[in-house]
Amino acid sequence: MENITPFLLSLISEAGLSGFEEPVRKKIAEKWTPLVDELSTSPLGSLHGLRKAAEGKKRPSLMIAAHMDAIGLMVKQVEDGMVWITRIGGVDARMLPGQPVTIHGKEDLPGVVQMLPDRLLNEDQQGKAPTFEHLFVDSGRSSKELEKLVRPGDLVSFQQAPIELDGGNVAGHSMDNRASVAALTVCLQEIRNVNLAWDVLAVATTREEISLAGARTSAFGLHPDLAIAVDVTFGKGPGSNDYRTFPLGGGPTIGTGSDNHPALTRKFVALAEELDMPHGLEAMPENSGTDGMVLPVTAGGIPTVVLGVPLRYMHTTVEMATVKDIDRTGRLLARFITQLTEDSLTTLFEEEPV
Repeated sequence: MENITPFLLSLISEAGLSGFEEPVRKKIAEKWTPLVDELSTSPLGSLHGLRKAAEGKKRPSLMIAAHMDAIGLMVKQVEDGMVWITRIGGVDARMLPGQPVTIHGKEDLPGVVQMLPDRLLNEDQQGKAPTFEHLFVDSGRSSKELEKLVRPGDLVSFQQAPIELDGGNVAGHSMDNRASVAALTVCLQEIRNVNLAWDVLAVATTREEISLAGARTSAFGLHPDLAIAVDVTFGKGPGSNDYRTFPLGGGPTIGTGSDNHPALTRKFVALAEELDMPHGLEAMPENSGTDGMVLPVTAGGIPTVVLGVPLRYMHTTVEMATVKDIDRTGRLLARFITQLTEDSLTTLFEEEPV
């Protein structure tokens, strides 16, 4: 199996902020071109890769959604040589001071996020974590230069370089959810030379971090018979050690709860056990916080399951995952696909009808 790490490192070096995914979409399309039969882009920018079933009559279809968009920043105002910012998606302001960024104006400008000095804040704000009203980007450019190059609405992306750590761990910005795009790529590599009974729709979705619009519209347009949402989930670490978190290196998580069809949850648990693959069962009593929230309720309803890659430090610039879990997630997806038969829509749900 091809080493997925170089591709993962390239993915988490790209911007592709939510609603503006073109830079990362190009990189994924290049990687997927030899792995699928057809590539297309939805009106909202999601990338659709179709791996066709073997020749014959019309086959059922499976959609696998992994969102490619990332959190980031946007220019709010340019004033006195400084670029004031707001957020795209769930950015935690506490981790921003000192972060290297790129301002995507008429030309790309390197910069660093800074904050108002504590001694200049009102007394009731001193000694507290910064909020966006106190954060700005310093590019080193003069006011006159900035006014020509930057305007409100321009994007600001993180420039923290990816880091390869011991134990096969990788850290960097946008691991949420480029880790799952990498897992889906592993799956496509695994099934490359397999005659399939179903069409497989690999979808790198847009806008998950802000509206779930990419998955919602792609599922409506493609109308698959089954769907899988692949995303990251919370990894165990300091201060996060309860039932809601999963160990790095402990394999993928399999969702159970409102966004997950029970029959698909049972099937994936059985497949993981068959492969002797470590895995976790993730309770999602209300919603999964993923593309899996919209897939089951699109069109007439699509039976769905959510798989997760454990991730530490979510929504920071040093999100950490282990390559083993990414590979395992891809192999679990591939095993499910290769076991699908023409009558799987009946046999999968025999114990509990849809």
